Amino acid sequence: MNKQLVNLSLILGILSILGTACKNEIQMEAPVAKKIAEELTIHDDTRIDNYYWLKEREDSTVISYLNEENSYREKVMENTVGFQSDLFDEIVGRIKQTDMSVPYHLNGYYYYSRYEEGKEYPIYCRKKGSLESEEIILMDVNVMAEGHEYYQIGGLSVSPDNKLMAYGVDTVSRRMYSLHIKNLETGEIYKDKIDITTGSVAWANDNKTFFYTLKDEQTLRSNIVMKHQIGNDASMDELIFKEEDETFNCAAFKTKSRDYIMIASFSTLSQEYKFLDANTPDGEFKMIQSRVRELEYGVDHYKDKFYIVTNMDAKNFRLMETPVNAPGKENWKEVIAHREDVYLNGIEIFNKFLVVSERKNGLVNLRIMPWDGSEEHYLDFGEEAYMAYISTNPEFNTDILRYGYTSMTTPGSTFDYNMVSKKKELLKQQEVLGGKFDKDNYETKRLYATADDDTKIPVSIVYKKGMEKNGKNPFLLYAYGSYGHTIDPTFSSVKLSLLDRGFVFAIAHIRGGQIYGRQWYEDGKLLKKKNTFTDFVDVANFVIEEKYTSTDHLYAMGGSAGGLLMGAVVNIAPELFNGVIAAVPFVDVMTTMLDESIPLTTAEYDEWGNPNDKEYYDYMLSYSPYDNVEAKDYPNMLVTTGLHDSQVQYWEPAKWVAKLRDMKTDKNKLLMYCNMDTGHGGASGRFERYKKTAMEYAFLFMLEGIEE
Repeated sequence: MNKQLVNLSLILGILSILGTACKNEIQMEAPVAKKIAEELTIHDDTRIDNYYWLKEREDSTVISYLNEENSYREKVMENTVGFQSDLFDEIVGRIKQTDMSVPYHLNGYYYYSRYEEGKEYPIYCRKKGSLESEEIILMDVNVMAEGHEYYQIGGLSVSPDNKLMAYGVDTVSRRMYSLHIKNLETGEIYKDKIDITTGSVAWANDNKTFFYTLKDEQTLRSNIVMKHQIGNDASMDELIFKEEDETFNCAAFKTKSRDYIMIASFSTLSQEYKFLDANTPDGEFKMIQSRVRELEYGVDHYKDKFYIVTNMDAKNFRLMETPVNAPGKENWKEVIAHREDVYLNGIEIFNKFLVVSERKNGLVNLRIMPWDGSEEHYLDFGEEAYMAYISTNPEFNTDILRYGYTSMTTPGSTFDYNMVSKKKELLKQQEVLGGKFDKDNYETKRLYATADDDTKIPVSIVYKKGMEKNGKNPFLLYAYGSYGHTIDPTFSSVKLSLLDRGFVFAIAHIRGGQIYGRQWYEDGKLLKKKNTFTDFVDVANFVIEEKYTSTDHLYAMGGSAGGLLMGAVVNIAPELFNGVIAAVPFVDVMTTMLDESIPLTTAEYDEWGNPNDKEYYDYMLSYSPYDNVEAKDYPNMLVTTGLHDSQVQYWEPAKWVAKLRDMKTDKNKLLMYCNMDTGHGGASGRFERYKKTAMEYAFLFMLEGIEE
């Protein structure tokens, strides 16, 4: 009898264990999105979109599905929760919590922002006349953000008499800012509140008038410039300019000289500027040069001339000057000629010097040119892969250039450079707390992969010294590759969490960026867009062939347009990667680019093409990640998005994950993280954003079997 009881007890125990296991297995089942076929027809071609319904942001079924995906990811990564917490503490522990930016001087005051320990948001301050003066707090964003899940300040701008401050507030993460005015003498917040703006203003010199830009509430296109006078209700504001071309945006700003208000209209391939004397805000804006298809130019002012950086007969841009009273391109006179091997990034004007930012051989150089014609010179940076840039220089009458410098092993540094004595002063270098960082423990290099068409693709790489090229290193390959935006090699204290655990990190400088000038960009856009994707695959093959890593340990990451890259790459060569992180990925290319009501669509035609044209439709359809998902094996994947994303709508990654989950033939992990409170840029707080980073790193470490 006792023996029977024991056996029965064992059987019941086994059944209990099996039941628990089955229960856990059920809980671990991935969400399955329902299919509702939507026919999308153009050019006599019909696409069936089973997940089109996920576009309904306000639908409770959609929200429920997104929450299910979040719950599933949390369950799959449940064993990493403690590790994520440790990683977050580790990342935040390297950051100096009580910190201050380098002050800059403007119109009699020194301006800076500072952080206090344990607080998420900046405190904006100024001091009058001297850094030894009493601190004046302009705004404490920590106080202002109380009660908000998301809070972002934009476009802080002080009136010429230093008495009023305009600023924008976004509490939704849709980049639609409400403008507010604060009296800096009394502390009063005026009733002047203007909604759905870009967040920035251009003050006229009368200290009571400013110009601002409204956004279209649906498309989020900045398309209207208005004029406001302090004390008036926004309903009384005067319409100054409306941009009718849906492929253009517009903006209002003030020149560094403080003499002119500018209205800029801009698309990917064309710009147009109008100007107004800042002393006569009720005057009429005058045209500098009306828009011409594929004529790009930017404008700054000095004395009686406008200085114009343009691509007119100059693929890599050149610098021109023209009289203020005769600004049309027929009067433009060359100051710096076009060069085939040098891309002109931009300029900074001082009363005695012109500073030019140039890119040659993939690296930025800063060129100092005296206006009096005396000998020019370049700053020397001395590393083979770095980033240098002109920093905040709001004053004309100074011999001091402020610039920034960083590399993959050199923390971000701010310098003041005396352009007369040629002496530089390090004002601040990013501190890496924790006592473990020593730049000499890490190595950075510039490598070159060869594309199928024999193009050399530069690769910036960093790793901890002692790394062996044995094919066993975990390797994270990152890229962007669109809009001519170059991802320069910069320092990241966050990535030390990867490097110190044996990861190699690299940036693939693929076509579609602009590291080698304008042609590099043009060879990775429109009907040459696929070069961007194949370049990345070629770099992946290169680092494997060179035994930096192997397919078992290679990971890829990209965000936004770089997320499109990830989507294309996993369709082209999924076998190369053990894991992929696609952040806010632009993957539903066809549906988005055919919907002119979606933010950014019409302004993007010059980057991707207009699919209403069949040639572009066919080409874009051939690489659109969502449309090219197949029944095959895909790598482990983590896809991230934000419900309020204004740049890449949340439904693109949501639809992509749903379709991948339905069609893929492997058992690899497919996880989605949707932040239900934020948009394209993620959390607004200083530290809160690193919780997502810790989760992403934990995903990589989980795949590598790294547990601490």
